[in-house]
Amino acid sequence: QVQLVESGGGLVQAGGSLRLSCAASGRTFSSVVMGWFRQAPEKEREFVAAISWSGIGTYYTDSVKGRFTISRDNAKNTVYLQMNSLKPEDTAVYYCAAAKPGIPWTQARGITSFDNWGQGTQVTVSS
Repeated sequence: QVQLVESGGGLVQAGGSLRLSCAASGRTFSSVVMGWFRQAPEKEREFVAAISWSGIGTYYTDSVKGRFTISRDNAKNTVYLQMNSLKPEDTAVYYCAAAKPGIPWTQARGITSFDNWGQGTQVTVSS
């Protein structure tokens, strides 16, 4: 089990930036593939980004490529999501998640690949 706590959400104007953090405890963090998801009102939870245990491998959904950056600091047991050039359509509750053991980061995309979730943090982008 991995316990995850997100922080850093808030209200920002379009074009602005936010950095989300996710503090982890429990299962050895440095061996866990991590991801970020988001869920807008009345929409399904969707994949945003994933990062390999080493931090070298990253993958993004098309809508955030070039604007969002996922990173991790294994010494601090923390994964980050830097969000730049925010758009109103980025408004959602953002969740960090830990992938199931054995899931390679190249396959960690769908909700079913992850078995531990944070409580979420609200991001609101005004136009």
